[in-house]
Amino acid sequence: MDNFTFYAPTYFVFGKATENETGKYVKRFGGSKVLIHYGGGSVVRTGLLDRVKKSLEAENLGYVELGGVRPNPRSGLVYEGIRLCRKEKVDFILAVGGGSTIDSAKAIAAGVPYDGDFWDYYQGRVVEEALPLGTVITISAAGSEGSADSVITKEEGMYKRGATGEALRPKFTIMNPALTQTLPPYQTACGITDILAHLYERYLTNTKDVECTDRMIEGLMLTMLHEGPRVMENPDNYEARANIMWAGMMAHNNSCGVGRSQDWTSHDIEHELSAMYDCAHGAGLAVVMPAVFTYNLKHDVLRLAQLAVRVWGCQMDFGNPERTAKEGIEALRRFLISIGMPKNFGELGAQEKDIEKMAHSCCYGDGRTGTTGGYVSLNQQDVENIYRLML
Repeated sequence: MDNFTFYAPTYFVFGKATENETGKYVKRFGGSKVLIHYGGGSVVRTGLLDRVKKSLEAENLGYVELGGVRPNPRSGLVYEGIRLCRKEKVDFILAVGGGSTIDSAKAIAAGVPYDGDFWDYYQGRVVEEALPLGTVITISAAGSEGSADSVITKEEGMYKRGATGEALRPKFTIMNPALTQTLPPYQTACGITDILAHLYERYLTNTKDVECTDRMIEGLMLTMLHEGPRVMENPDNYEARANIMWAGMMAHNNSCGVGRSQDWTSHDIEHELSAMYDCAHGAGLAVVMPAVFTYNLKHDVLRLAQLAVRVWGCQMDFGNPERTAKEGIEALRRFLISIGMPKNFGELGAQEKDIEKMAHSCCYGDGRTGTTGGYVSLNQQDVENIYRLML
């Protein structure tokens, strides 16, 4: 296990009707003038936005609003949010929605006190200062409610890139699993896929002797395999949604990733798909992950074979562990298809003619230096080959 530091101070408020306490926690963490950042439809239709506003008013907190966040959140709205916060002297950001809303809120929080272009943070600069923010989450997926990370799409060039920094961790997060019961099945399945991807990206490591975090990741994966089908069968299963919601946070606050190298190849390759075609991030990952794992299989056959046995219930073939590893990848693929995820390029709306362009962007776009991947270093030709496995 590698040396590490870990500090995750987010205050989690979990359970039914907890959104009604939002104002109390904004005040507790120093907010006096709030930007409420949200997407649109569902938080308005369900009355969630009104309940959050009422909780702020009960604490005599002022607020302004900025809606319009879309999946694969865009830089244009971030710039608008930064201007609005500066004009209105906002001192606290409140994200009400899913991962896209939280990521956009984080970008605004980082951009307000920064003299330069907030996009600098999405080209490698670490976020060291940001306005405090809180979240009220409405989907179990991205894990942004507990993480130090954010992903934004830059409209000039359509580059989808990530930023990180401990200043981006939310001060508090409201987690009411009942708020996810109105999600369409497809969005629920995309969330389950994203959670599994966050676990795989940490499991695929070149660090030796990380049994503790291996077992933590495996346990969370097994939770998803058990609860995922239950919630797809019965969307109103509160207990299943509660377990998925907490697993989603644990999958990405990096408690499972400390002391070990990580991969993130699948995310980098998928980001090009969702930037170009605006497909759901989880849906893209469902197609990308099996292709990446197959392409990188021989780098460490025993690691993928171990996962196949411990999580997917495959029998270990000691004479041919590669066979076991492949069975585990196929088990993942079948599971994702069973919950309604796409299985190939065409079902995402992607086209073969764009493969070279996406691979180039993945490896060289927006200042990148020619390779991607933390588990196996991949060049542009490798990425093209992986895209072709998705056809």
